[in-house]
Amino acid sequence: MLRTVSATRYVTPLREGGSLPAIVEADDLGLYVVKFRGAGQGPLALVAELVAGEIGRALGLRVPELVLIEVDPVLGRNEPDYEIRELLLASPGINLALDYLPGSINFDAAAKTPVDPEIASAAVWFDAFVTNVDRTARNPNLLWWHKTLYFIDHGASLYFHHDWQNLEQKALSPFAPIREHVLLRTATKIEAVDARLRSILSRELFHQILAQVPDAWLLPESGASSPEEKRLGYVNYFERRLKSADGFVEEVMRARAGSA
Repeated sequence: MLRTVSATRYVTPLREGGSLPAIVEADDLGLYVVKFRGAGQGPLALVAELVAGEIGRALGLRVPELVLIEVDPVLGRNEPDYEIRELLLASPGINLALDYLPGSINFDAAAKTPVDPEIASAAVWFDAFVTNVDRTARNPNLLWWHKTLYFIDHGASLYFHHDWQNLEQKALSPFAPIREHVLLRTATKIEAVDARLRSILSRELFHQILAQVPDAWLLPESGASSPEEKRLGYVNYFERRLKSADGFVEEVMRARAGSA
């Protein structure tokens, strides 16, 4: 289960992202990168961040610890920046945070730092499964920390949940954007990791992960008017996508052949 902490000090904004995340100190004395539910992308970005991040962790990828973080709007009462004050006022209650990795550096494909082909293959498989469009050379969302590759920023994943129509068909998507994946050329063991990764995921695991999503983030949709109905919708989607994994694995193999 995710831990819950309370924000005690707003440290600094991270203006690289359009959602204006921030480094915040919490009552456990830890520093976290907070994603606010009052940001422009809304709570769906937090759902994607939590769900995709925990799926990635289950698959063995290094994802910084995710925590639920309670934010009191008074945190920004002395903040001179109007945009930050408004964001904090729009984000009372439970938000999402990632463990801050001090001294980490951004992954740069041009630097040609070697990546273990098995890790690269697992990453490509994972991003195809969660339909993550945000792992490109332009925006890899990867960090080197203590010589280990960490996977961050999954808020752009699960784009099916922006429109809950035809979920069965969307689960079958081969995910053509995988051809832009920054680690595609290094992912030489897709077929080797495929069976292993499929065996890790299950309906029970999806239920466990979705149970950690706060009700307040699961806004009503047509055909899914309650948080429990939405959780079940996610679980059904993931189970269907897992059963049809041959489709996106074949797409990955085609993309790799085309990038050779």
